[in-house]
Amino acid sequence: MHQSHPAPVGRRGARRRLALAVASCAALLAAAVAVPLGQASAATTGFVTRCGIHFCLGGHTYYFAGANVYDIFTYGGSYGDTETQWMDKARIDNHMAEMAADGVTVLRTWMFDHEAWHGFEPSKGVYSEQQFAEFDYVLHSAAQHNIRVIPVLENYWEAYGGIDTRLSWEGLTTGQANRWRFFNQSACPGCFTQYQNYVSYALNRTNHYTGVKYKDDPTVFAWELMNEPRYEGQGTAESVNGTTLRKWVDTMAAYIKGIDGNHMVDAGLEGHGTKYGFGGDEGNPFVAIQQSPYIDFTSAHPYPNEGWANLTLAQTLTLINAWVSDSHTVVGKPFFLGEFNTQGVDRSTWWTSMYNDLQTQDADGSAFWWYPDAQAGGDNYSVKRGAPELSVFKAHSAYMVSKSGGNPSTSPSASPSRSPSASPSASASPPTGAGCTVGYSRNDWGTGFTVNVTVTNTGAAPITGWTLKWTFGGNQTISNAWNATVTQSGQAVTAVNTSYNATVTAGGNVQFGFQAAYSGANAVPAQFTLNGTACAKV
Repeated sequence: MHQSHPAPVGRRGARRRLALAVASCAALLAAAVAVPLGQASAATTGFVTRCGIHFCLGGHTYYFAGANVYDIFTYGGSYGDTETQWMDKARIDNHMAEMAADGVTVLRTWMFDHEAWHGFEPSKGVYSEQQFAEFDYVLHSAAQHNIRVIPVLENYWEAYGGIDTRLSWEGLTTGQANRWRFFNQSACPGCFTQYQNYVSYALNRTNHYTGVKYKDDPTVFAWELMNEPRYEGQGTAESVNGTTLRKWVDTMAAYIKGIDGNHMVDAGLEGHGTKYGFGGDEGNPFVAIQQSPYIDFTSAHPYPNEGWANLTLAQTLTLINAWVSDSHTVVGKPFFLGEFNTQGVDRSTWWTSMYNDLQTQDADGSAFWWYPDAQAGGDNYSVKRGAPELSVFKAHSAYMVSKSGGNPSTSPSASPSRSPSASPSASASPPTGAGCTVGYSRNDWGTGFTVNVTVTNTGAAPITGWTLKWTFGGNQTISNAWNATVTQSGQAVTAVNTSYNATVTAGGNVQFGFQAAYSGANAVPAQFTLNGTACAKV
């Protein structure tokens, strides 16, 4: 969350004090007998990768709906016997089961802490075996519940020490006005060494429950460099262009790739910038930083109801659309809404519109903030088991699973299912003065491909109910589609609107997509017709 503007203390400050208070109670409830050990579930076999502007798993496009639980690494007393007192396995398992039941398929969580309580690195270069053993169990339990994990490797903010602690270990001044030094190798060469040493230790660690190194574990979805990094207060050029932060991102992401060739990496950005009308220029521009060749997908963290943002729902959707568009068409990578939530409004209404928008824009994944368990406290952004907005989330998660061919076994041979069908409008007829263009954007990996189709109404009147037809020139076979009901007979394909995107305003457009397999040639179809009218290709 944006911190340089006035904001509630809840998400970054009070949460630590709450966690400390809860921990002493939770420790008394810790299970006395360890859960039996076992190998990681086959449910998370296969690494998620990037295929152009989308994620892929087992040869199929992969979409997900996730949640943030930043503090699951703190479940337990942080004292005594590692297996029965330091960690609370039953609580970890119960929370994973709750998330899985509600449709969470990816969990974003912290893997940093420089404090004595549950510290991964409580002092410079000293790594806690007990705390890493607990994270071993977090990954093990996640795999058993078919949940992938995005571990965040460090924090820009002060919670759990963050980079302030690393600066202090180098004898440097701390606080937000001084954090820029962490990313500047001339100002803090030791900060670079500290970070890389920690990364090397973590990625090369062998999970003592599964016998698998972190860098070889498909339960890990991706590594996130830092929670919300910035390079603030170092002049207008840095604020707008992000030159120094980009160098740091290049350096650290390349370092991770040098150790771990299996996993994706993301930067953990908030997506602020005057360009987007959301926050300011903070030395972390959305496009320039995430164009790094070592970064696999983009991220953004909208909190539209914060006083400094004060966005309407319509403005929030416009903001999200700008990020998705820049991610897919400018950066050329998948888009992850890494954190988001609302307050002071009807959350179910906002979530419905936001998730529908992510679906319509063909965004790739999201993780709401945040999902505490029953033993934790809460704040303005907490969403606990049984909250009404979780029914909205579950429906979105089911849609994302169906769109990506299903989340279970995730084996390369898994056959994706079609998107839920919708009843098309019966009044699909071209209005007077109709005109259209069709954009056909492919992501091709040799034996299969995905396509994002953009249909634009260039006529003077809205189109109510649409049917787009084309004919493949080869043996392309569609296996999965989203935002349209797509049928295929031989080489002939018909795509019909869903109930929520039947109307295309004059000058407006609608997007849908599909996934297909092929061999041989895979040319763009020669012609498209919309409600019987030939469209120009763009």
